[in-house]
This record gives sequence, structure tokens and C-alpha cells, in this order.
Amino acid sequence: MFVWQPTCSVAALHARAELLRVVRQFFHDRGVLEVQTGVLGAATVTEPAVESIAVPGVGYLQTSPEYQLKRLLAAGAPSLYQLGPVFRAGESGRHHNPEFVMLEWYRLGFDDRQLMAEVAALVDLALGPLPCSTLTYQQVVALAPEEPAVGSLNPREELDLRFSQGLDALPRGRFFITDYPADQAALARLRPDNPAVAARFELVIDGLEVANGYWELGDAAALGRRFREDLDIRRQRGQPEPPLDQRFLAAMAAGLPSCAGVALGFDRLLMLKLGASSLAEVMAFPIDRS
Repeated sequence: MFVWQPTCSVAALHARAELLRVVRQFFHDRGVLEVQTGVLGAATVTEPAVESIAVPGVGYLQTSPEYQLKRLLAAGAPSLYQLGPVFRAGESGRHHNPEFVMLEWYRLGFDDRQLMAEVAALVDLALGPLPCSTLTYQQVVALAPEEPAVGSLNPREELDLRFSQGLDALPRGRFFITDYPADQAALARLRPDNPAVAARFELVIDGLEVANGYWELGDAAALGRRFREDLDIRRQRGQPEPPLDQRFLAAMAAGLPSCAGVALGFDRLLMLKLGASSLAEVMAFPIDRS
């Protein structure tokens, strides 16, 4: 017999609807335009840590609306946001589901520090006001327990491991993590006063990674180089190699206005609001019940 009931309560459905309303009101009050882009795209991200879900004969379910939102900005759109489903292969567990709701927004004229302040304001509105501390990437790495190096890991993998251990060692609370190493810039600029680090931040609340943001890089040539480096890593690891998103690169060549952007996991924010221990408590039908 199939279990057909949803995994969340009716009260959680009401809480989701209310948080959706609060988020949309937040951006309405700030004059940020809500848009909708496609959940299907001909191309997808190259980032080695993210796997897309291919749709044969069509393309890919989008892991984020980032590329299409930036194409809108390059075409003259104002500060904007999208609130809707995104998809990632191989993600399932207490805090993961292959389909989840992402809130992503871009603010023209902002840098990463200004956007961090806006993220904190939204989180205060959603969860109630609390102080938010800032730690650098290296400060988080320093929190990792002193353990012998794992011989099978290269230096980058070992650093990633120590960073993950440092995150696990954080106490409860709200933390912005900043100053990621330049080789982890993703689509962020390098910091003008210190090009060894990226103008990138991550928000961690009570040990849960909630948001990831950048002062956006708009240099099409530099982005193309980063994408090709990603594909080299994928090739070495035996991962699928998606085609480069040439429409996105053409939009960046046409010119991305100076902006900062952030992606925030809406379901995780709702989890925190309700004190839930898993996404299943705030989603109607996670993958194992869909």
C-alpha cells in the first residue's frame, strides 16, 4: 500500500503561506521586482559540487535561476528576485531534497557588504531579531579540531574538509562567513583591496547553511575561464560535462550592471522558523513521498 499523506502538517502549510507573504511584502516595500524564469534550460551550471538533473531532448532542470536573472539584468531589468522551485541531482536527506524552493535576488549598485545587511534584515523579519556575527573563512577553518592530514586528500580537499569541520564546530546563532579563498570565488568578484579572497559570503544559522551571496563578477572572459576550469575538474573526476551556457556568456559580454546577488533556501528558513528538524516537516511531498 502506498503512503499518500503529506509529510508536513496543515499548520506548516499555513506557516509556509505566511512566510511567502512576508518575503514578497519585504521586497515590494523595497521596490524589488518579482520575476519568473524557466525551470528548464538548454544549459546548466558547471560547478563541480552541484549536479543537475538532465531532461533528455530538452536540457536541464535549473539548479538556480541565476543565469537567467542576470540575463534580465543585462537587458535592463531593475533589482529583481525570484521565489520558486529549483532542482539538484543526488540531494536527499534531512536537510536536502532534489526539488526545493529557492529565494534569489539581485540588487543593482550593491556590494556584498550591503547585501549582507539586507539578508540580515530579511532573516530578522522572518525569524525575529538576533545579532549576526561575521567570521572569515580562515577563522572558521581555525575552529576545526587538530587532526592528522588525510593522506588521500589534496590540499584543496583537505581545506574543504577543515572548513566543513569548522562549520560543525560553530555554536548556535547566526553567522556570516566571508573572505573565501580566490579559488572558491564561484561567480563572485575578487575583493579589490585583497585579490586573494572573494567578495562572497555565506549565512549559517544554528549550524544550517541558509544563503550564499556574491558581489557579482560581470567579466565574460573571466567567467568563461572559470567555467572551463570547472569542466576540467569534472573531467578529472569523471562527472558529466554540461555545455557552456553561451547565452549567459553573451549577456555578460553585453554588460552586467554592478550588482550583488544571493540565493537563500526558503525551505530551510521555514524549518528554522518552526523549529523543525527536517525538510520533510515543512514540505508537503518530499521525494520519498512524491
